[in-house]
Amino acid sequence: MNHLSKRFQDFAEQECDGSSPLYAHLSRQVSYDDEILRISSYASEGQPVPNLLFGAVHYILLNGEEHELKNFYPSIADHPNSIEGVYPVFRDFCMENRQAIIELLEERRVQTNEVRRCAYLYPVFCEIYKRTAIPLSIIEIGTSAGLQLLWDQYAYSYEGEEWVGNDDAKVHLTAEVRNESEPFVFRTSPPVVSKVGIDVNVSDLTDEKERLWLKALIWPEHKERRKLFEGAVHQLIENPPPMIEGDGVSLITEQAHLAPRNSALCIFHTHVANQIPEMKKAELLKRIRDIGKERDVFHIYNNMNDRKLHLDSIRNGVETHEVIGDTDGHGRWFEWKLDE
Repeated sequence: MNHLSKRFQDFAEQECDGSSPLYAHLSRQVSYDDEILRISSYASEGQPVPNLLFGAVHYILLNGEEHELKNFYPSIADHPNSIEGVYPVFRDFCMENRQAIIELLEERRVQTNEVRRCAYLYPVFCEIYKRTAIPLSIIEIGTSAGLQLLWDQYAYSYEGEEWVGNDDAKVHLTAEVRNESEPFVFRTSPPVVSKVGIDVNVSDLTDEKERLWLKALIWPEHKERRKLFEGAVHQLIENPPPMIEGDGVSLITEQAHLAPRNSALCIFHTHVANQIPEMKKAELLKRIRDIGKERDVFHIYNNMNDRKLHLDSIRNGVETHEVIGDTDGHGRWFEWKLDE
């Protein structure tokens, strides 16, 4: 159980501190609790175990399970109890709902639907359009429900500046730019001529259970994230993007061939690569290089080898690698280090 214990300790220190006091406290306690770690071990291989465990517990609570634990969750209780007394109640809930939690750990996945990450994607796509001056074709690997595919349908503001993006947006995103350099952004979204999302398990947001699961993955204190999620759901239901179910790495070549030739091909994924085995990562990079032999291609990603946001490109057969900078996992802030 030592490896699982460390994962919960790292989750508390690297992800939750300063963002979710409840999950930081629970995660540290779980790291010393062999029985809860044993329940956590049922998570599917490659999944971020702490996120999955806490998502499963949150899902059961949001689904109406009556238990004292709900009184500690800001997503459920208007005036939540102090976290100091939460762990014995959390442990009791896990033991009482052991089988239901295990089934969720075995069946469900942690899927990227953090809408605010689009706040750092928007400047990247603006930069690509500025460099190429041709419309964009977008392919997202690990699209989940497709909410990040709608980046061109949202509106954005940086450091209190004027709104940019889509004037008719139902979702308005703000983000802090954390160094002296300011990203270039267009007043209106760059034109997109094609887009498609690929996921091994596409989430259907018209399904109430699917929508509840994705909401359960949002941390209890993050009220604004839930609000943005709901707005993005409405935007998606009105104008759903094309999505296909399958292995994104295996399908990327075929989908790249379907993209219009006179467009800038952009392949992107955020906080997904940590769930991709190393051999698959190598295969993805090889496939992108092979695509680059036939046409220009851009690759936007993080969590391949580090947590930084990267922009790789192959243009006229020349491969370049640029690091944009660090990003907050929930998109609240990012750095911008690309040269003007």
